[in-house]
Amino acid sequence: MAFDTPNGTRGARQPGHSRIEQWGNRMMVDRIRRRGDRSGTKLVLVTVGSKTGEERMNPVRWFPAGGDARFIVASASGAAKNPAWYGNIRAHPDRVRIEYAGQRIDVVPEQLHGAERAAAWAQITAAADGFAKYERITDREIPVIRLTPRQNGA
Repeated sequence: MAFDTPNGTRGARQPGHSRIEQWGNRMMVDRIRRRGDRSGTKLVLVTVGSKTGEERMNPVRWFPAGGDARFIVASASGAAKNPAWYGNIRAHPDRVRIEYAGQRIDVVPEQLHGAERAAAWAQITAAADGFAKYERITDREIPVIRLTPRQNGA
């Protein structure tokens, strides 16, 4: 379950810093939490800030990972740095949940490595080829994370 992907040295601009992007993300988070999204491929990832200890909510695209599990990708649109939520998961892996359409599900995050990551990455890029572009833009390996619903008591 090692969340050990270092930041890179080159890549796109880190998303989410402008006020318009932040406003858009807040609106998307509210909509997904209440009604879901039209395509059914987005969820709200809820983490606890690694430095602040406050809840953070981010809209992310998900991909099926078998059963009730889902894959998410820490692409940051191909930025050199991992998204902040990746560091939050690393700091507090036991306090992660997903929300969509009125549901709140505690999850266990697991970063994939090696052949398991390669298989998931092939599935993800076949479904959404924009992620392959992100990988070409940056020199870091883009983390793929499996979110599995937490069992009671786990």
